[in-house]
Amino acid sequence: MNIRLSFGAFVFTGLISLLPCFSVAQTLRVQQGTHPLDEYAVGALRVALAEMSRPYKLDVNYEQMTQTRVIEEIRANKLDVMWLAANQEAEDTLLPIRFPILKGLLGYRVSIIHPQNRGKFAAVRTKEDLKALSFGQGYGWPDVGILRSNGLNVVVTSKYENLFYMTEGGRFDGFPRGVLEPWVELRPHSDLGLTVDPHVLMIYPLPFYFFVAPENAKLAQEIHEALERALKKGSFDQYFYNHDMVKSALEQAKLHERTAVFELTNPTLPRETPLDREDYWFDIRARL
Repeated sequence: MNIRLSFGAFVFTGLISLLPCFSVAQTLRVQQGTHPLDEYAVGALRVALAEMSRPYKLDVNYEQMTQTRVIEEIRANKLDVMWLAANQEAEDTLLPIRFPILKGLLGYRVSIIHPQNRGKFAAVRTKEDLKALSFGQGYGWPDVGILRSNGLNVVVTSKYENLFYMTEGGRFDGFPRGVLEPWVELRPHSDLGLTVDPHVLMIYPLPFYFFVAPENAKLAQEIHEALERALKKGSFDQYFYNHDMVKSALEQAKLHERTAVFELTNPTLPRETPLDREDYWFDIRARL
């Protein structure tokens, strides 16, 4: 009798010890908008999840939200992870995962222009030539402070859509966008007859991070470590360079053929930005 009870206890204990192997995946809630950067970010997060030490699954909400609302949802614990271009204000509000998931390519800036301005951009050779141009940006965007701190003339509007009509109407000379953005953004505005300048390239450090709520430090650490593993294995760079958005942008931008390349400073960049990690960043010289 005692032996049978002891054997039963052993079997029961053994089953209990096996339970963690069948642990239920935890859910990470994210919001994916219509911009291709959102689809890319969700894919990058899936690359990280494949390297996580415990199972996670994504719950993707496709409801359209403003960036401000997404931040509010993160802080209210209604969403778990979001993504945006880093600046000190964002890093003071949320907890950044300091792994630039776009390898800094968002800071490679080319301009949407009216075709009549092609000559102006083709003639740019010096920083003084660049300062003679005017550029449109959105109110509250970190790029406004970056461009102005480098002595450039910036015209600001409160609505993103306005910038395309202001470009068409000659309110400024060019609308700088991250190299991943302009061709995608021009598709729904094809009736305006705008184009992308092929001559001028502005480069400044602008990381695009995942963010979580400040109290979710453990989750932030797990995602960061998973991204590091993916980078070391090569799966992250494979995802980045083979993503349709990235491949198409690099093919169309022809960065190495541009006649005027300017490296600008970014005074809004937090001191903790990992600029010393060369493997984190796209390098135009390494891709020639």
